[in-house]
Amino acid sequence: MTASHFPVFGPSIARLLGSLAAGSLVATPLMAQVAPPPVMLPGTSAQAQTPPAAIVQPLPQTAVPSVAVPTLSDAQLRQLATLVAQGEVTQGLRQGPPRDLSGLSPTALTRVALDYAHAVHAGRLDTADFTKDWGIRPQAYDPLPGFADAVRRDRLAAWIASLPPPYAGYDALVKGLARYRAMAAAGGWTALPATTINFGASGPQVLALRKRLAMEDSTVSTSGETFDEDLLAAVRRAQRRYGLNPVGTVGSQTIAVLNVPVAQRIRQIMANMERWRWLPQQLEAKRVQVNIAAAVLTVFDGDNPVMSMKAVTGRPGNETPMLVSTIRSIVLNPPWNVPSSIANKELWPKERANPGYLKRAGFRVIDNGDGSKRLQQSSEKSALGRFKFDFPNDFAVYLHDTPAQSGFSKFDRLASHGCVRLEKPADLAALMLKTTPEWQPAQVDAVLASGKTVRATMAEPVAVYLLYWTAFANADGQVGFREDPYGWDAQLATKIEARSAERAQANTN
Repeated sequence: MTASHFPVFGPSIARLLGSLAAGSLVATPLMAQVAPPPVMLPGTSAQAQTPPAAIVQPLPQTAVPSVAVPTLSDAQLRQLATLVAQGEVTQGLRQGPPRDLSGLSPTALTRVALDYAHAVHAGRLDTADFTKDWGIRPQAYDPLPGFADAVRRDRLAAWIASLPPPYAGYDALVKGLARYRAMAAAGGWTALPATTINFGASGPQVLALRKRLAMEDSTVSTSGETFDEDLLAAVRRAQRRYGLNPVGTVGSQTIAVLNVPVAQRIRQIMANMERWRWLPQQLEAKRVQVNIAAAVLTVFDGDNPVMSMKAVTGRPGNETPMLVSTIRSIVLNPPWNVPSSIANKELWPKERANPGYLKRAGFRVIDNGDGSKRLQQSSEKSALGRFKFDFPNDFAVYLHDTPAQSGFSKFDRLASHGCVRLEKPADLAALMLKTTPEWQPAQVDAVLASGKTVRATMAEPVAVYLLYWTAFANADGQVGFREDPYGWDAQLATKIEARSAERAQANTN
């Protein structure tokens, strides 16, 4: 097996599996299966649950009874070899056709099956692979107890089926992966020339455009050399799928996204499937989700999106982190305590270049008492606008209003210092304070009009998820893509391949 096969995981599971040669294994506290905190996503049952911690971490583990590696019957060995080989491909752990596992010894096949289970259920990375900004961690997971129970009850197929994340979004990407692999098997697509194509144009470049669009959109006719109304609608659909301005003109930006090779799109889908595996097994019924890459906020009530709005997220170099936390209060008329990095790089230089700038912009210079100074912008002119949605996290980020509304008209909205600016913060505040009697619209409006800074504590805290989705699909497996602005897809794929090579080497020893 080579690294390109995308096998599996990190040192802890490797150490665990090393004991298989002895024929039995004890589930220790390190590897004990931990019940994940109750939570949820579209496609799962809706139920209110305990809010998650600021950053999802493996829960404290307790001792569990010893679990011996089970002895499989010949029929179970054959079934397991088939199920794992097929699952490696469909779940994006391996490129190419299913491999033949029938020649493996029972011990080797069990090792591969436990590797597979950990990869599909909790991801393929080890703790050391996560960067600071990837502030979501998969729950600790030991596949052995479930595997042993499945063997004992002869329910291997049900066990294999229970391993992937229980989310409609993940299932849709599984279908999307199969579609794009079929495109790759058919030869992929030919790059379009860097020529602008306008409505009404005709010629071979229009025919090439039709064939390219038809690869991802089966409703597009592949015959005809005229850029007609039907093709215009197809171009706009494609532009929406890629997060572009759906103007209908095929310019350099549209050509660039259409020319991304199918192999790169497959890699992108696989990276996003991995991130789904980091989430808890359920997500709270009431929650706020931000797609950082698409710069969109959505509020969910159960499976249903009840509010959506544009956002502005961190520019490359000032990345908005992935994290999970809980919004418990909203600050009305918030002052802005300027981070020292922004003050030193942007504001102090402006003051030196134009004396009096800070005062005119509403900033106060505050002496810290140790010889250093910090800046605070008054609520009247605050860059945070009238609303700040606080939640505990290790990154000093939050959701907030902004007086600069022009940024929401852009399709590329990665422009902040890391916090998330909101298009409709007043609507979000009203929704989140709906069940708080003392903070109904009249009370909120009175505080806003007074200019006083007041913290409104919510009667019902709401979970907040900042997630990085660059590929997402509908139920039919049609995938929408976004750029990888932070380079996290490529970074994740590289880390996966490194762990895969490590596991491949371990499995040959």
